[in-house]
Amino acid sequence: MIWYPYEQMKTMKAPYQIIDAEGVTLHTEDQELIDSVSSWWSVIHGYKHPELNRAIETQLKKFAHVMLGGLTHEPVQKLSDKLQSWLPGDLDYCFFSDSGSVAVEVALKMALQYYINREETHRTMVLALEHAYHGDTFKTMEVGDDEDYHFVLKAYGKSQNVIHIPTEIGALERAFEKYHTRLNCFIVEPLLQGAGGMRMYDVSFLRRARELCNQYGVLLIFDEVATGFGRTGNRFVADLVLPDILVLGKALTGGYIGHAVTVASRKVYEGFYDDNPDHAFMHGPTFMGNALACSVALKSIELFEKGDYLSKIRKIEEITRCEMNGFSDPRIKEIRIMGACICIEVYDPATIDGYQQFAYERGVFSRPFLNYMYAMVPYVIKEDELIKVLDTLKEWFLKN
Repeated sequence: MIWYPYEQMKTMKAPYQIIDAEGVTLHTEDQELIDSVSSWWSVIHGYKHPELNRAIETQLKKFAHVMLGGLTHEPVQKLSDKLQSWLPGDLDYCFFSDSGSVAVEVALKMALQYYINREETHRTMVLALEHAYHGDTFKTMEVGDDEDYHFVLKAYGKSQNVIHIPTEIGALERAFEKYHTRLNCFIVEPLLQGAGGMRMYDVSFLRRARELCNQYGVLLIFDEVATGFGRTGNRFVADLVLPDILVLGKALTGGYIGHAVTVASRKVYEGFYDDNPDHAFMHGPTFMGNALACSVALKSIELFEKGDYLSKIRKIEEITRCEMNGFSDPRIKEIRIMGACICIEVYDPATIDGYQQFAYERGVFSRPFLNYMYAMVPYVIKEDELIKVLDTLKEWFLKN
């Protein structure tokens, strides 16, 4: 029996059975659905893309996977080289893993050990954001701040090693002033906080964070698992403000295979590069650098570049702003738009009860949560398909 995510199995509604998928469309036995959430924000090129399919098929004829412990292979070497040349600044050192949550765990462990290697063992604290979500493994839950996902941690009591602050520069400055001697890192979802409610904030906060991290010798981590590869309208938010460690996942492989990467700057890497074996980074996911995942990731990046995806994302944002301009309803608290993301936050979660089925009947797959209705569409979506997604959101309020 399948144990489904984020569901009370006793009372859950039966999931929609998908029998095929192509482009931006999911197919059930009786319906065609525009996937408005890109399979948790990852399928940026759509489904059954012929070039992505071919990349996997070509590699599969050679081998599907070999471990990186004592072995290496061309796809992982090429992907590492591509990321080194493609990412900003000196984000050159790629540590691969099998999911975004694990990649964040790697980043947090890396930040802690960086200071342990320097014999600064007092730097055990992490600064993070209110409403943060970084994954569902244990350390990522601890740096997260969403009881709807992480209430199980109440069993341990309040964390002594994590401080959460709002996205306000004053709060940021006060936190650094108070805790800087004990901090090893500041971790953020830059500009757009995903599962915490699609909350959006200004780049000035990140610029000030970079200044304070420099001033006090604290590592800055960007969790761009959700925001990377264009979702905010920027290729990476790291192009605007350079972190010390960058985490990528989801769209890294075009949504084809679970894979992620934690990319370190030269400074961080050199904190481990030593004759002392105790300074080595002792971590090793079994499927890190999977050959199929690396092959499809390389092709995904190629499609992103040659398809001028940033222009596609600008067009998605332009259409979204135009279609939502002037739309309001007294039940709506706020409508937020950034890049290829729209969120409608309502005051009462009961307002959106039944919306998923309503959207299904109109040919749209949606997955609202709590008091948030949102869309993060594939970048290859056509204008009429995008308008259908947006019209469905608006129609819910007009008909209810």
